[in-house]
Amino acid sequence: MGTPSDRAPLAERVEELLAGGVPLTIVAAGDPVLRRGTEPYEGQLEPALLARFFEALRVTMRAAPGVGLAAPQVGVPLRIAVIEDPAPVPEDVRLVRGRVPQPFRVLVNPVYEPVGDARAAFFEGCLSVPGWQAVVARHAEVRLTGQDEHGRALDEVFSGWPARIVQHETDHLDGVLYLDRAESRSLSSNAAMAERWAQPTPEKAARALGFELP
Repeated sequence: MGTPSDRAPLAERVEELLAGGVPLTIVAAGDPVLRRGTEPYEGQLEPALLARFFEALRVTMRAAPGVGLAAPQVGVPLRIAVIEDPAPVPEDVRLVRGRVPQPFRVLVNPVYEPVGDARAAFFEGCLSVPGWQAVVARHAEVRLTGQDEHGRALDEVFSGWPARIVQHETDHLDGVLYLDRAESRSLSSNAAMAERWAQPTPEKAARALGFELP
């Protein structure tokens, strides 16, 4: 898969990974690194190497393209992720999904907890599961804590689509794929999505494919 050897120390593995150039290879579902969970970042990479790794994640996410990328998706089991969403969507989609632009953000040791009981269900996909999408019911609002790329404390409430992004990426750091939380009957190829389920909400898909929405 083009990822560093699991036997090497983390810093050595990241150096090896970056030596191959960017964008990095994104690990596909089925690779154990996506299921093992991650270790907290506690200085395993010296500052210059860490900054290079953040930049490699940014370039790889944009090239994919995606709106988030977690370290294990490039074979590195550290509790680090990046997010960014220019939100180039029609107004009706933006309003229904609460999808607003998000600047590039680095999340170090992120943890989320729900704010309230509301849940929202929409199709989502994953760079590690290319070609497919499925409906996932997620918390409509979450509180995210952790640190930024400078080690400063992060404590922020996200709602709408940004809340979905931070849940998806933080789940990766716990060895959880979106398919683990998805409504299995909703699983659709990208071609089927484009042809049948491009509506702002998954209500039509729920009726036709026979699954419940929250």
